[in-house]
Amino acid sequence: ALVIGGTGPSGPYVVQGLVDRGFDTTILHSGAHEPPEIPDAVEHIHTDAYDSEKVRAEIGDRTFDVCIATYGRLRANAQVLQGKVGQFISVGGFPGYRGYMNAPLFDPPGMPIPTREDGPRIADPSEDEKGFRIARTEERLFEAQPNATHFRYPWVYGPRQPAPREWSIVRRILDGRRRIIVPDGGLSLSSFGYVENLAHAVMLAVDQPESAARQIYNAADQEVLSIAQVIEIIAKAMNHEWEIVSLPWSLAWPARPLVAQPWTTHRVVSVGKLEAELGYRDLVRPADALATTAAWLVENRPEPGGVEEMVMQDPFDYAAEDALLERWFEAIGKIEEPVWSGEEPGYTLAYSGPGGRARSNQDFK
Repeated sequence: ALVIGGTGPSGPYVVQGLVDRGFDTTILHSGAHEPPEIPDAVEHIHTDAYDSEKVRAEIGDRTFDVCIATYGRLRANAQVLQGKVGQFISVGGFPGYRGYMNAPLFDPPGMPIPTREDGPRIADPSEDEKGFRIARTEERLFEAQPNATHFRYPWVYGPRQPAPREWSIVRRILDGRRRIIVPDGGLSLSSFGYVENLAHAVMLAVDQPESAARQIYNAADQEVLSIAQVIEIIAKAMNHEWEIVSLPWSLAWPARPLVAQPWTTHRVVSVGKLEAELGYRDLVRPADALATTAAWLVENRPEPGGVEEMVMQDPFDYAAEDALLERWFEAIGKIEEPVWSGEEPGYTLAYSGPGGRARSNQDFK
């Protein structure tokens, strides 16, 4: 087996999965990162996966039963490996979907929920240049490897993530913050994928090559959590109590790194095809995955002002956050509920939960 990449967040789990299945495994990567989780028996080829000629020179006349390409220039490497692999599996991303990086491309703004594999993709670079390149790369991939299996990855979380969304939460807990700001109730939903779950999805294709051939799959956690739920789960895992303060998106400036786009629209994809055709189920529940991720970040803390925080663009400016909260509480403290001319607004007679319509018959037989 050949893995192009293999040292990123989900890479070691993919490599271990191949080794566990009895493959003599080789990873082709830059050599800049050497995770200790990579088994000693794995062969390393150090080269530039973005330079197809260097990849071609390193591969030479070698052939492989399976290649999993997670890194480098995918379309070029698919061409380099023409006729050299029995099964070609590749990993791309969600930004090729129309609206993923540019919600107002839809009217009203926001991707269809859930977005399936046949959902509209970026067709014009003026809409989203990166998304356009991703969509076109998928087309070139299947031209070079007609029987390929392609996985579309979401934002990945877990150990070794170079853009750790969870650090915006974990560091505030470590710094003793008693409040955290979220936009619009923190109700935004976005598909994420835990490292072990994504590697498991890829291994299902390795195990079922005939079913997976010529297919594209969304890969992500089955359960989609809101921003507020993510915050609550991490706080509970770290035994921390605080107040989640909801501000309108137009004022919730400190929450931008958690939303990761200029809108609070949802970005949710369907993994139904992966479930139905390859039998995918999460190996790790997202709540447990978040707790593990938080613990890893505590043990491997990003350097304040370092690369991870630069990528996340979170300044952790608590003085500014406190000033914003002070003004917010002062403003809403002046708002009183109006006097209604008749009955106050209700939750509709269809609602029978707490605070809703009372039972019409107190005796149930």
